[in-house]
Amino acid sequence: MNIKNILTILLTAIFIVSVSAFPQETTKSKPDETNAEIPALDNFHEVIYKIWHTAWPEKDVNMLVELLPEVQKLSESLIKAELPGILRDKKPAWKENIAKFQTIVAHYKKYSSPVDSQQLLATAEQLHSQYEKLVRVVRPALKEIDDFHTTLYMLYHYYMPESNKEKIASSVKELKAKMEVLDKTTLPERMKKREQAFTEAKAKLSRSVETLNISVGKGEMKMIKTNIEAMHTDYQALEKVFE
Repeated sequence: MNIKNILTILLTAIFIVSVSAFPQETTKSKPDETNAEIPALDNFHEVIYKIWHTAWPEKDVNMLVELLPEVQKLSESLIKAELPGILRDKKPAWKENIAKFQTIVAHYKKYSSPVDSQQLLATAEQLHSQYEKLVRVVRPALKEIDDFHTTLYMLYHYYMPESNKEKIASSVKELKAKMEVLDKTTLPERMKKREQAFTEAKAKLSRSVETLNISVGKGEMKMIKTNIEAMHTDYQALEKVFE
């Protein structure tokens, strides 16, 4: 073997070692920001179900005390939970309600040892109520509203800032179809007291969607963005009907 071949082999070996010494770049998929699921919130339902459907109605204080470790463990995860992108507008309300939730959990522990039956039962009721408030913060009252928001989120937080006319037009087409479904939606009996406010807010949002659709047809980006902002405001007003 001549010198030239030896040098070629050595250089090849050095190259292979050098490449393997550096970590390979991995491709990470972008998280689904339109997924509004919060696993820790769903997990806490396991213990709140036991509290609210068995221990509290039966005034079983011993069971409430026994559930304390589970309450603490699941609440720790919930308190630390991060909201997904689609819920970014909910962060102030979430933070406020999580703080109240954390205080109630602390009281639950306090009244479990030494046991104060009356206060523990009252705190268990408060815990259930506060958990329900957390659920309402992040989950729209109707699936049709949730479906509408999924498209609106991408339009408002991505396509509008990018001035992406093609994706804006596609999103507005989706919103028109989803608005037609929402227009036909009525509230369940348990929400009937909100029917008038819901109908008025829904009609205003529907007009905003149509105005935006017309402006998209004209193609003037400044007006399109103005109308997206107006529609987003009207959507938030519709959400507030259920707060």
